[in-house]
Amino acid sequence: MSDLQVRRVRFDLAGDDIPFNWNPQRPAFAMQCNLITFFAPGFEKLIVDATREAIPLMRDQKQADEANDYLRQEAQHSAAHMSHVRALVRRWPGLQETMDEVIASYDRLTATKPLAWRLAYTAVIENTFTPYFKVFLDHEDKLFALGDERVASLFLWHFVEEIEHRSSALMVYDAVHGDFLYRVKTIGAVVKHLGEVLSIVSRGFQKHVPADDGGGYGQLLPDGLRVRSMLAASRTARRITRPGQGTYAGVPKRDMIAMLSGLVRSQGPSHDPAFENLPPFAARWFERYEQEPKSAARWYSVGAPI
Repeated sequence: MSDLQVRRVRFDLAGDDIPFNWNPQRPAFAMQCNLITFFAPGFEKLIVDATREAIPLMRDQKQADEANDYLRQEAQHSAAHMSHVRALVRRWPGLQETMDEVIASYDRLTATKPLAWRLAYTAVIENTFTPYFKVFLDHEDKLFALGDERVASLFLWHFVEEIEHRSSALMVYDAVHGDFLYRVKTIGAVVKHLGEVLSIVSRGFQKHVPADDGGGYGQLLPDGLRVRSMLAASRTARRITRPGQGTYAGVPKRDMIAMLSGLVRSQGPSHDPAFENLPPFAARWFERYEQEPKSAARWYSVGAPI
């Protein structure tokens, strides 16, 4: 039986007042999270489709059970981020074009790439999430607490569940294909495709959201993963943000170094995400959810310690 829990959370995103720049204190971080909202539905659709193909090929029933719960968690993530997208599209209809482009990009991968490649793509990315999101969760008081609680709560829920199923993508890949060298060979194509998605989203934010509503902050996202694009985004950040508004302002350098080394380590041949150093916040989140499930949708006000 799988240890993963599928949590169906109803986030309060039905209104027409969801801000694009949901954390004015940290616009660069808000844009990074908005990027994840537009990335997630296409990526998680690819995960769900590939994992469904993989499950009949798995011989270990425990692994198959975990894979099933893993894809169900990812389906919940996709649905929740789509509710965030719909909230933004209600105010800025052109963003639907951006979402459609991202999903089409992922649909092309599903249509043209073999199952082993798609599972490798998923494992390469999911392996990075624990060191990446650990910084977010270790410093949630700086990065999330001052933002719009409705949006912040969605991201906190998503990120702690990524910590929970941190080993699942690699487990599925290893159970079905398992060739480390093949997985390594996909990394270049994975990075190239992520750059394509990043460019779609960065341009879409700037095109479809007026500057007065925060669309100009789309410039804080690089137009792809080329060095030139990242340097341009860095120069823009210095020009349009104030001191203390940087993506990771206030996060100790040692934590950033740990994140970067963790990202490199996550692609190694002996890496097992099960043994990652986990953010204590995740354990607190799970404990409070068990006591008060509604806290997931309003993390900072419902069920919070007095």
